[in-house]
Amino acid sequence: MNVVCLDMEGVLVPEIWIAFANEVGIPELKRTTRDEPDYDKLMQYRLSILKEHNLGLNEIQAVIEKIDVMEGAKEFLDELRAVTQVIILSDTFEQFAAPLMKKLGMPTIFCNTLEVAENGEITGYKMRCEKSKLTTVKALQSCGFDTIAAGDSFNDLGMILASKAGFLFKSTEQIKKDYPNLQAFEEYDELLTAIKAAL
Repeated sequence: MNVVCLDMEGVLVPEIWIAFANEVGIPELKRTTRDEPDYDKLMQYRLSILKEHNLGLNEIQAVIEKIDVMEGAKEFLDELRAVTQVIILSDTFEQFAAPLMKKLGMPTIFCNTLEVAENGEITGYKMRCEKSKLTTVKALQSCGFDTIAAGDSFNDLGMILASKAGFLFKSTEQIKKDYPNLQAFEEYDELLTAIKAAL
């Protein structure tokens, strides 16, 4: 049996931190996993900037409410879910993802959790497991599933390379150059065709 594992940000929805950075006018917060392979380093950097500017979960959630999913994302997901099982594997947080999942028709998502103080300050975060995307793909495979994966960033490469078929989607020129053997797509219909062919 096949399970398709998809990244969320940059693949189905815009990058949340970039949208928030634009809204509050703090360009430093535009840094994402496309730029920084070390997720812990990236999150510590983000949390220090939030603290410095006295920004917390409430402000981020207010911006997320305004974010719409990427054009064609829901239709792509609906068509894919009509032919196979799909799990979204994301390094985002349940407090960020919930409203976006509603807009996508409530697909299954495995993500992480923020630690939040009563005043809304984000004090830390709890990863679901180490190298969560790769670990999840390997766990699915150990249960007898074949995985097909697609994503855009450094933190997606583990699950993409470990799957029976893996694709880059709306990735950076650098990642595409570093991994020339991976098929890279920009349009949902291309990705859908490639995934269906791999099922």
